[in-house]
Amino acid sequence: MKVTPTAIPEVLLIEPRIFGDARGFFFESFNQRAFQEAAGLDLHFVQDNHSRSRRSVLRGLHYQLGRPQGKLVQVLSGSIFDVVVDLRQHSRTFGQWLGVALDGDSRRQLWVPPGFAHGFLVTSEQADVFYKTTDYYSPADERCIVWNDSRLNIEWPRTDAPILSAKDVMGSAFQNAELFD
Repeated sequence: MKVTPTAIPEVLLIEPRIFGDARGFFFESFNQRAFQEAAGLDLHFVQDNHSRSRRSVLRGLHYQLGRPQGKLVQVLSGSIFDVVVDLRQHSRTFGQWLGVALDGDSRRQLWVPPGFAHGFLVTSEQADVFYKTTDYYSPADERCIVWNDSRLNIEWPRTDAPILSAKDVMGSAFQNAELFD
């Protein structure tokens, strides 16, 4: 497993070792000991989530305030543009966003620490996104920042109008968002 810090150092790009031959491939999508050694993080995941979305679906930017979740995100099939936003007010990267292309062919994963908003745009016909979380889903703690906030100015790779949930349409502006200390 190869772990590479991104422009926001706490956000990590994980590249698993894939063993392939004429029959197909094999890889460990998660190994606690290997992850801890390579990333230097001793995490406990409590929930796995799987979503399937069609092209142009945009989910996010979601986060939980009272029960923040770390997320280990991977794409099982298809491709997405994955985005994180640093919401930690005392961080040197506060308010900065990072976008990474993830797809089912490369099997790359993205570690999104607690304290970040997360969202993605489906760039293939369909995508299956799977992610592990470090805390349980808590509807009372869930928050959303609107995907096209002018202060964040995220450069989404759009070709069509995004398909949004009602919750995502009603997301708050970054300047009005509840943030992490």
